[in-house]
Amino acid sequence: MLIKDMFAKPIDRDIRGVVKVGQDDVSIVKNELEEYVVTQEMQKHFRDFFASYVKSINGYTDKMGVWISGFFGSGKSHFLKILSYLLENREVGGKRAIDYFIEDGKIKDPAIIANIELASSVSTDAILFNIDSESETSGKKNKDSILNVFLKVFNQKLGYSIDPHLAALERQLDEDGRYEEFKAKYFELWNEEWVASRHKFNFLKDRVIQTLVALDIMSLESARIWAESTIRPYEISIKRFANMVSDYIDSKGNNHHVVFLVDEVGQYIGDNSDLMLNLQTITEELGIFCKGKAWVVVTSQQDIDSITQVIGEDFSKIQGRFDTRLSLTSANVDDVIKHRILEKTETANKTLEVLYENKETVLKNLIVFNDKVEKKTYRDKKEFCQVYPFIPYQFDILAKVLTSIRKFGASGKHLSEGERSMLALFKESAEKFMDKEDGTIIPFNIFYDPLERFLDHSHSVVISRALRNRAINYNQEEDNFNVNVLKVLFLIKYVDEIEANLENITTLMVSNVNDDRIELKNKVAKALDILVEQMLVQKTGDIYIFLTDEEQEINRMIESEDIQQTELIRKLSEIVFADIFTDERISIGGYNNRYLFEFNRTLDDVPYRINQAFDFGVKIITPLSEYNGQDQRLRMLSSTSQDVYVDLPEDISFLNELRRSMKIEKFLRKPNTTQIAEYEKIREGKYRDKTTHENNAKLFLKESLKDAKFYVNGDVMEFRTRDFKSNLIEALER
Repeated sequence: MLIKDMFAKPIDRDIRGVVKVGQDDVSIVKNELEEYVVTQEMQKHFRDFFASYVKSINGYTDKMGVWISGFFGSGKSHFLKILSYLLENREVGGKRAIDYFIEDGKIKDPAIIANIELASSVSTDAILFNIDSESETSGKKNKDSILNVFLKVFNQKLGYSIDPHLAALERQLDEDGRYEEFKAKYFELWNEEWVASRHKFNFLKDRVIQTLVALDIMSLESARIWAESTIRPYEISIKRFANMVSDYIDSKGNNHHVVFLVDEVGQYIGDNSDLMLNLQTITEELGIFCKGKAWVVVTSQQDIDSITQVIGEDFSKIQGRFDTRLSLTSANVDDVIKHRILEKTETANKTLEVLYENKETVLKNLIVFNDKVEKKTYRDKKEFCQVYPFIPYQFDILAKVLTSIRKFGASGKHLSEGERSMLALFKESAEKFMDKEDGTIIPFNIFYDPLERFLDHSHSVVISRALRNRAINYNQEEDNFNVNVLKVLFLIKYVDEIEANLENITTLMVSNVNDDRIELKNKVAKALDILVEQMLVQKTGDIYIFLTDEEQEINRMIESEDIQQTELIRKLSEIVFADIFTDERISIGGYNNRYLFEFNRTLDDVPYRINQAFDFGVKIITPLSEYNGQDQRLRMLSSTSQDVYVDLPEDISFLNELRRSMKIEKFLRKPNTTQIAEYEKIREGKYRDKTTHENNAKLFLKESLKDAKFYVNGDVMEFRTRDFKSNLIEALER
């Protein structure tokens, strides 16, 4: 059975899973209302929101703030949009917004429906906007940035200019009953509509001046003074703004409400305490002046307590105003995706049930993870049918990936929640595999492609170069396994919940229930070796790390550092004799342990200390030495001396790790002569890498010492334990 034939609704239909605040086309709104899924969790959020909101309809409340939090891609923007339709009692396709909820049984609790009906019964201006999009394009945020955006969108909603100076003029003309007269006169004089041309005001000031003078609204001198004042920043206090909103509400009468629905406010504020104070004061003053008739509803990736904690100021007032707090969890997104995208036909469910029953044991052995954080796999055949062709862990991990990319890997502010929702990513991925047969599983690398155009150049260029690199992609395939492994490493680069080790990467690359895990693991291992060799990936211990373009450049600089063999031997000697085996004297059994004897300590014929001239000692032989693994030679040498020869296995893992650590250390000592923008941040990471490599070297060296051969008096000693220290003492006592 083909995957596309499994779904209850066509997988390639237009579902508008990508919801942008600002999209207002009737067909889009209709589609959103029809397709919107109210999960159990969302039903609770609707209940809490409208239970709080209706208090302002029946009486007075100063708790008129709502804080909606949830991870990136969780559907906060979509929820905010749906709230705006319900509050405004929007008519779409001949039906009220709430009718879509009632007729489709989206909300089954009559108490919630009653509250929504009550809320939509009063006239409401729902002002929905993305604060980052509406902010000034200069990117510089001052303490009044949020106030300026609120003023701009409020003016816009009332039909005034987005320029605050012009909006103030229009508002005054409106209050004086002369705005329509002004527009008519402007058209009469200049044969152009005022509203259509006001955005060119800086070039049309003389026209506006002459229109004002012609209507005797201002004298020529006053009009010129006013026009000159428009080049200065517009100043308005928060109190004045709140009073303006209050005056507007009063002028409308009939319990009119104004609701500011602000998308991505948490991302906009960040750790800026001035912006948080600005939002707090706006919310507080609107509460005081408007007596609950003006509401502020915001979305944020972090809950309000987390943000105020990070900023570290006392924001108890804003926490009090935002009394209603709604948190969207990953469970909610999972349910929406299962319902809107992955719902199956009865025939498909039966087919998948049989598939699961036949492959249950195979799947349990195929989809396994090797780290501390639990990952979801198929619980039973019911869940298999619900999420197929996906795997349960993908919901949680992809949510973390989206958040991490937004934080570390996105180009500027282009990757907004509205643009890349979880829903959109799952839908596009399923669509890509729609012509595959049942048994196909969507590998994790597929989620990279829909995100690529939003990524920072230093990340995306690595993938595009890899596709062109014949050492990685010999046949220049568009869909190349080695490059797909690289895509997976990028996606999980900043995700703490999954370790990028061989076992986990193998699981992420599973693409069919019939995959042979051992064969797939070997294929992944080869791909990783190639990517490490090409310096696109760094291996630290058993962890593989995707390298950005800038990280690769620094790694090339580190790799070019020269470490002499004598330096390596001295460092190894220091680790062995100052960290692992620290005894400088031992007692000899024949003297009843009454005397302590010093002994010589050397590693690859290099003395640990100068002036060592004792009667006996220990000689460590590493893979760097020509004697390493030379059994007959070592038997002969030990037979003619009082020394213990300790021959390490041929495994050079500890040497590679130590050499890498020393190269990083040498690089870090040098001054920065590069033009790399992220140099300091990458440098900080290299300090951590240095420590990790050194610790790995010690760990691997200790293992090698446990497996070492001890040569004494021409023989290889046999021990009861693998404890290097006790074995060495026993050998020295011979």
